[in-house]
Amino acid sequence: QDDGSLLQSIEDLTCPVCCDIFRDPVLLSCSHSFCRSCLKKCWDTRPRECPVCRRKASKCPPLSNLALRNVCEALQQVRRQNSLEEQGRCSLHGEKLKLFCLADEQPICVVCQASKLHKNHDCSPVEEALLDFRLDCQPPCERKRRESNNPRSDVC
Repeated sequence: QDDGSLLQSIEDLTCPVCCDIFRDPVLLSCSHSFCRSCLKKCWDTRPRECPVCRRKASKCPPLSNLALRNVCEALQQVRRQNSLEEQGRCSLHGEKLKLFCLADEQPICVVCQASKLHKNHDCSPVEEALLDFRLDCQPPCERKRRESNNPRSDVC
């Protein structure tokens, strides 16, 4: 999907009242959807009509829009997962990513290390793995100089 259609898709999952992803969406007879709480607030202060098209709403309570709720919950889950990863936290357990699994070459939390996925894998602290990676990425001449503990050595 291109960015335009993705933005349109997210807009379709947005309540026209609160401009946020739907929470407990309900569907009116005019086919417009709203967060249940947003619609209640509107109807507490105004006539029972659709806040978008102003069509008179049924006296029956609006129906839950289950399909829309499921899609919105999935989007919220993805956003939470991305937020956790941006904070350096495990998307499975919410714990800090303090270890680096050498077998899978990925940062993991202590709960992941104890789990079946990584139980028998060699792990090191993330900082140590980062330092090792940086050293491995140095040109051979620089590595030899460091190993000889003589920064002015002309090894190459």
